[in-house]
Order: sequence, then C-alpha cells, then structure tokens
Amino acid sequence: MYASRIDIPDHTRKAAIRLLQARLSDALDLDAQLKQAHWNVRGMGFFGLHQLFDAVHGEVEGFADTLAERIATLGGVADGRVQTTAVRTQLYEYALQTVAGEDHLRAIAAVLAQFGKSLRADIDAAAALPDADTADVLTEVSRATDKQLWFVEAHLSGA
Repeated sequence: MYASRIDIPDHTRKAAIRLLQARLSDALDLDAQLKQAHWNVRGMGFFGLHQLFDAVHGEVEGFADTLAERIATLGGVADGRVQTTAVRTQLYEYALQTVAGEDHLRAIAAVLAQFGKSLRADIDAAAALPDADTADVLTEVSRATDKQLWFVEAHLSGA
C-alpha cells in the first residue's frame, strides 16, 4: 500500500482493499463468463441473446473498473491478472459445453445472483470498518448488478 493523504486509517484501508479485491476477482471472472456466453450461444433467439450478453458484459467491465479504481484510490494495487482471478474467484465455474440460449441464460443468471449476494455482504462489512465510501461503491455495483440480473431473468420468465 502506498502512502496517501486520504484520511482513512491504514488498517481500514487494508481491510477495504481486501474486500474490493475479492469482488474485483469475481467481476473479472463474470466478465469472461459473459463473453463465453456471447461467443457460444446457439439456437432460437441467438441474435437477441448474443446482443444481451455483450451489453451485460459492457456493464460488468465497468464494475471491474470501478472496483479497481477504488482499490487504487485507497493506496492498493488492483490485481487484475488472469492467474489471480482464476485462483480467487468465488463464482460458479462456467460449463464449457453450454450451448443453448436458455442454458446460457440460467448460467449467467446464477453468477449474477451470486455476485450480487457477495456484494451485499461486503457492503455491510465495509460499513462496519467504517468506510462509507467503499460501502457506497459496492452499493453502486450491487444496484447495477441487480438490474443486469433482471434483464437476464426477464428472458427466463415462464421457462
């Protein structure tokens, strides 16, 4: 951690960085899973789902950037390496054999929900540090994650 004039104690900054790094690893995994769905979806509704997964991917890419920038703001080093993501992600592993649109939708909905749940737990943890700004960043990402989950789940209505 580098020295900063930010008026948050070092121990609070270090704890917030740990929370943010965990979610950054998940966000980067989610980003890759969305591209996996985007590239490999087949069947009825292909084009709409292909576009949906790309649009959600764009949002998730923004989440990763937001989390990484908060880590840097707190004096940490945002670790976005593939090796780190592979070891630290807490998301479900994406099944390589997933092909049908509905199967991709279910897989993406599951990881979006899992990511949102982890974010909400970390909001409370950041508030308890106390680091209201990190809690706010996590809240922003959580709210946007829930919206993306709604977009994906809307395609599963009645399925």
